[in-house]
Amino acid sequence: MTGYYDYVLGLIPLVLFGVTAILTTAGVGLTTAVPIAAIGSVGIMGHALFVNGPVESQPGAVTQNTQSQQLNAD
Repeated sequence: MTGYYDYVLGLIPLVLFGVTAILTTAGVGLTTAVPIAAIGSVGIMGHALFVNGPVESQPGAVTQNTQSQQLNAD
């Protein structure tokens, strides 16, 4: 089952190569097209990290583990 991060990993090279190809076809130089396309790829990575960041799937497991460690320490 594909999730959000699977799509993100697929979109990063797609945007990088696709936007570069579109810009070079439109007449923009390659040395200009690659950094512009890289901005789009970095934007996707930034969205995946900061806007829709990874979260822990079972937050209750961490609290139980922490509580058991505290009991063992006493």
